[in-house]
Amino acid sequence: MDIDSFWKLIEECRRQTPGRDERLAWLRDELSRRPLTEIVQFQVRLDEVTHEAFTWDLWAAAERIFGGWCSDDGFCYFGLWMVGLGRNAFSQAVADPDALADTSEVQCLVARPRELWNDDWPEWEPLDYVAMEAYGLLTGIDDCGDAFYEAVEAEQDDVGRSRGPLGEQWDVRSEAEAARKLPRLSAMFPLRPLAR
Repeated sequence: MDIDSFWKLIEECRRQTPGRDERLAWLRDELSRRPLTEIVQFQVRLDEVTHEAFTWDLWAAAERIFGGWCSDDGFCYFGLWMVGLGRNAFSQAVADPDALADTSEVQCLVARPRELWNDDWPEWEPLDYVAMEAYGLLTGIDDCGDAFYEAVEAEQDDVGRSRGPLGEQWDVRSEAEAARKLPRLSAMFPLRPLAR
């Protein structure tokens, strides 16, 4: 599965079903009808694209949307959610994180209290496990994690891959810097002052 096939599958998933749970079920079923190598390669491509999104500027965008703070895990799940937006929105956000302001998925969050975001919360952790689940269905092995991740590791090319986020870290709570780097997201998601 090359990168174009990966994105074609993500786009088809978006067309087929409305909700994230339904999309996961559709993806799991679709992947489980493919050869094991394609299932493994789906995970490899997923890891590659989420690595593209592993930047300080996108982390700042997530922090802005989340109200000023985003954990390590939260940012990983945010990157998976970005994949679910589709190739075009994902690529635009990697090039310019403020472009997330143009997506309907972000626009529907504006002016809603975060505690009411529920299924619209911008994270999609289960996407990271769908290929392993399909692998387990196809092999009939309930606890296939070790075998699956060994196969993924054997397919990956880690040459030159950085361990930390790309770019330079900056403080999203600096309104001047946030307004310069993320003008639309800063306007859409104003931060409350820190309690003193």
